Amino acid sequence: MFQLPFPVRDANATAGSGGLGNLPEWDLSDLYTSEDAPELARDLDWLQKECAAFAADYEGKLANLDADGLLECVQRNEKINNIAGRIMSFAGLRYYQLTTDADRAAFLSDCQEKVTIATTPLVFFTLELNRIEDDAMQAHLEANEELARYASVFRRIRAMKPYQLSDELEKFMHDLGIVGDAWEKLFDETIAGLTFTVDGDELNIEGTLNLLTEQDRSKREAAARELARVFGENIKTFARVHNTQAKEKEIIDRWRGMPSAQTGRHLSNDVEPEVVEALREAVVAAYPKLSHRYYELKRKWLGLDVMQVWDRNAPLPLEDSRIIGWDEAEKTVMEAYEAFDPRMGEIAAPFFSDGWIDAGVKPGKAPGAFAHPTVTNVHPYVMLNYLGKPRDVMTLAHELGHGVHQVLAAEQGEMLSSTPLTLAETASVFGEMLTFRKMLDKAETKEQRKVLLAGKVEDMINTVVRQIAFYDFECKLHAARTEGELTPDDINAIWMSVQAESLGEAFEYMDGYETFWAYIPHFVHSPFYVYAYAFGDGLVNALYSVYASGAEGFEDKYFEMLKAGGSKHHKELLAPFGLDATDPKFWDKGLSMISGFIDELEAMED
Repeated sequence: MFQLPFPVRDANATAGSGGLGNLPEWDLSDLYTSEDAPELARDLDWLQKECAAFAADYEGKLANLDADGLLECVQRNEKINNIAGRIMSFAGLRYYQLTTDADRAAFLSDCQEKVTIATTPLVFFTLELNRIEDDAMQAHLEANEELARYASVFRRIRAMKPYQLSDELEKFMHDLGIVGDAWEKLFDETIAGLTFTVDGDELNIEGTLNLLTEQDRSKREAAARELARVFGENIKTFARVHNTQAKEKEIIDRWRGMPSAQTGRHLSNDVEPEVVEALREAVVAAYPKLSHRYYELKRKWLGLDVMQVWDRNAPLPLEDSRIIGWDEAEKTVMEAYEAFDPRMGEIAAPFFSDGWIDAGVKPGKAPGAFAHPTVTNVHPYVMLNYLGKPRDVMTLAHELGHGVHQVLAAEQGEMLSSTPLTLAETASVFGEMLTFRKMLDKAETKEQRKVLLAGKVEDMINTVVRQIAFYDFECKLHAARTEGELTPDDINAIWMSVQAESLGEAFEYMDGYETFWAYIPHFVHSPFYVYAYAFGDGLVNALYSVYASGAEGFEDKYFEMLKAGGSKHHKELLAPFGLDATDPKFWDKGLSMISGFIDELEAMED
C-alpha cells in the first residue's frame, strides 16, 4: 500500500487572516500538470504493465538469483516505487489542498485503487526476500558492492520475517488496504467539514484552535467550549473510526503474531522496544519537573488561582500580539539556517521561490502542517496553515527542516532515502532550535527573552510531554479495545487519565474537554506515531548540546547524517557525535535542556 501524506504536526493550531503578505501556494506541475495530464495516464499504464512483467520475471525465483540478478531486481522494484509514489503524491497533495472537494476525493480514491491493483503482484517480493537464507544473503552482499548499499533495507524487511503471513493472505491484506483507507478519509473529511461559530464568526477547526492562543481569555474560553460542543455532536463518528481502526489493527497483529500493538511501529521505526520504553519512563518521571513546574509558573503569570484548559497555550500578558508577516517569517528562518551553514540556506531557498510551500489557511484545506518528500527525482512539498503567530514561524522552521532532510536524503534513492519516524524529526526539530536561538539572540529586553523562552518551553512540552501522554493514551485505548467495543465515554475516560497525569495540578478541566482526543490525526492515520516527536526532540537536544559545545566538524557530520536517510541505524548515525540512544541516560540530556530553560524562567521571577 502506498501511503498518503497526512498532517503530522500536533498543531495547537494557528490561524489568521489579513496582514500576512503574499502567502505561497503549491505548484504541483513538477509532479503532473493536471489530473488529465498525458504523463499521468502514461505512468499509470506503465505501472500496470511493469508490475505484471516484474512478477512474471521474478516470482518464485528470488532464491535462485545471483548477486547481480538480485541487484537488477531491486532496482526495478525501486523504479516501480518511484512511479507509484509520484502518482500518489500528486493525488494526495491535491486532496489535502481541498479535502471537501468531491472531485479531488474521487480522483484520490481512483488513483489509490489503480495503484493498489497494479502493485498487488509485487507482494511476493518482500515475502521471498525473507525466505533467502541468512548465509546466502550475506554472500550476495559481499559479492556486489552496489547491492550491499541496500543492506539496511533488507535488514528492516527481514525483521518482519517472524510476522509474515502466507503469500495468499499477504495479497489479500494488500488489496484490503483500499477499504481500510476509507476510515482515514472519513476522519479527514469529517474534520475538514466541521464548522464552529465563535462570537458570530464561522470558522473551520484550524481557525478555532488558533483562538486558544489569543490574548483575550474570554475568546479562548468561547473557542474551547465551541470545540467541545462540536466534537460532542460528532463524537459517535469519531468513536466509530477509532473502534474500527483499533479492532482492524488488533486482528492483523493477532494473525501476524505481533507480541504487542506497538510492535509494528517499532519495527517500521527501526528502534528497539526497550529504547522507546526508556524514553517513555524518563519523560513520565520528568512530568513534575517539566510540565507541572512550568504550568505552575504560568498560572502565576496569568494571575489565576487555577488554570483552565483554554489557558494552556495562552500568550503571556506581556507578549507582543503583533502578526508576523510571511516575508519576515521567511527572513527569520532563512537567516537562522544560513548562519548555521550556507549550504542549508541554499537547499531551503527553492521552497520559497519555486512553489514548494502551500501556506495559507483556506476552507476545506487539511489542518496542521507536514512536509511530504514525494519521490527522490522531484522534491518535497511543505504544507502549512500560516496565521502569523510566533509558533507559526517555528512551524515553518520545523517543516522546512523536514524538507532539507528529504532533499539531502534523496540521493540515496527510493528505497534508502525514507527515514524512520524516530530520525525523521531530527532536522525539523534542529531547524526549530536554530530559529529559536536566532530569535533569542535578537531579544532586546528581559521581557522579550522571557516570552521567547516560555514559548520554546511550551513547544517542547507539547513535543515531549504531550506526545508521550498521547502515546500512553493510544497504548491504553488499544489495550482496552481488545476487551470489546469502546463507548465514547470509555475513550473519554482514557483521555482524561493521561491528561491529568501529564498536565499536573495547575489545571481544572471543563466539561467537554474529555472529547479533545477526537481531532488528533495521528491516532487514525498512523497509530503510535506520536512517540517519534519525543524521540526526535530528545535526540536533537542532545545533538544541539554537542553543537553548542563547539565540537569540531559538527556541520559536516550533521550533513552526512541527513544525507544517510534511512540507510543507517540510529546507533550508527549518532556514533560520530559521541551519542547513544540505547543508553538510558541519553534521554536525561534532552530533558535537562527543557528543565534548564524552566530554571532560567524561574530565576527571572527573583
